[in-house]
Amino acid sequence: MNGWFQKLMKPRVSLSTRPEHKDTDASVSPIRSFTSSCSSSSSSSRTSPEIKPNKTHRSKPTPPALNSPQRWKRKYDLLVCHSCADSDTEEATRLVSFLEDSPRGLRCFLWQRDVCVGAAVFTEFCQAVQDSHLQALLITPSFLRDELCRYMMHQTLAEGPMSNRLIPLVHNLSHSEYPQELRFCFYIDLSANTDRGYTRINQTVIQYLEDLVKNEKGEDNNVDSSCNKSSEEVNSQKDALCDDGSATEGN
Repeated sequence: MNGWFQKLMKPRVSLSTRPEHKDTDASVSPIRSFTSSCSSSSSSSRTSPEIKPNKTHRSKPTPPALNSPQRWKRKYDLLVCHSCADSDTEEATRLVSFLEDSPRGLRCFLWQRDVCVGAAVFTEFCQAVQDSHLQALLITPSFLRDELCRYMMHQTLAEGPMSNRLIPLVHNLSHSEYPQELRFCFYIDLSANTDRGYTRINQTVIQYLEDLVKNEKGEDNNVDSSCNKSSEEVNSQKDALCDDGSATEGN
């Protein structure tokens, strides 16, 4: 009876001892996996390349003419005239937004946006012409049919037809429809390439301001040289008078 009981207890003991080995194996395996993952991550971090910061693009320097005192003698750099048609208003608004945005930063007078409400139209326009270095006419079929726009064109020409202050802009207009009054002026066609036309307008304004600075510097140099010459002439005359006086005293 005792032998049979011992045989019955042996398999239970063997079964109870087996899970202990499995638990120890299971308790050891996560540690091994963790250490292996740490070693692999450390090795990968050692071999990973350094991340270099992206180089910032330098903006173009502001043209010196925009900071010149000659520029600030007038309130606006460019006056933009256009008709009341919706398409012309939208085109003029896009042009002014392009010129006023950074990095260009021009000062524009946009008709129908900057005009004083309640003021006389002709008075406001004449004042805007006087306050602007250059005047741009957005010439379209609607512009030519508008009597006010034609008045603006003639008034701008009367201010100085050969002063290089007028920029004709042609949009959706054939060469045969171009006004006879502006035949002597080169125009910028915005129909073919609008972005290129906008860039040319900005370059034209900058070039005008640069020429304005150069011309005033040349005039200042001429005034200085003439003053020096006049002072030298006065000094020479004084010397001659002194020589004559000493000669008469000697006699």
